[in-house]
Amino acid sequence: MTDTQSNLPLTAAYTPLDARTFHSSALTRGPWDPGHQHAGPPIALVCRAVEQAAHEHGLTHIARLTANLLRPVPIGDLIVEVMTDYVGRNAGHFSAHLMAGNKDVARFTALAQRESPVELPAVLPGHPLPVAPLAPEASPAANFPFAGRAVGYADLVETRIARGEFWRGPCAVWFRLRHPLLEGETPSPYQRVAVAADSGNGISAVLDYQRYSFVNSDLTINLLRRPVGEWICLDARTALGADGGGLAESALYDAHGLIGRATQSLAVRSRAS
Repeated sequence: MTDTQSNLPLTAAYTPLDARTFHSSALTRGPWDPGHQHAGPPIALVCRAVEQAAHEHGLTHIARLTANLLRPVPIGDLIVEVMTDYVGRNAGHFSAHLMAGNKDVARFTALAQRESPVELPAVLPGHPLPVAPLAPEASPAANFPFAGRAVGYADLVETRIARGEFWRGPCAVWFRLRHPLLEGETPSPYQRVAVAADSGNGISAVLDYQRYSFVNSDLTINLLRRPVGEWICLDARTALGADGGGLAESALYDAHGLIGRATQSLAVRSRAS
């Protein structure tokens, strides 16, 4: 598999040009426009930068990451800037900008926490936490409906369906990266979650994407603990309002059980209008 523009092998979503500048490969391409990225990879790229900033303060758990998607993210060179807003004893608040050229394409806030073992009572209401409907090894492989049209996000990730069916309402899907986020670097568990979490509105779609668009302008990921392993499951559902709004909600799992939730605000439009 090669990049048709550069004729170079496609081995990662991004190649670093310097400490804060990254070149996007065709593996980041989304389903809505051939020149735009799926939001998952650039959100993960910013997550990586936030992790690095948080680790400088001994904060190793990303408890929340919110992405405000201002514009479509073009396939090209991206600049990531992270600011430390406040760091206390057990938590730190960070913000970040994602830029293409001289334009902000997304802004972020994040909460990082210090990990510290706590001995919990043997019996707690609502515990043990739920697990995904099926384990990844028991879930059949499946491809996104847009796979094969052009090199893109569907080639970056491997998917297996734990419950339901793509774009037919509530659906649970396991995601695993086929290629690293960054050339020569193993992605962190948090980056794996970020790559997958923006797909909740797609896998649980209730509208025909050829007749409607249902693009999200934000994504919030909340995690109760550090994810484990390569596989991340989204158990997603979409709810729509009557005035062009909607909400996609995903329960997030690793192979050991629930790790958190993700939400996306949707703008629903008819393609005919």
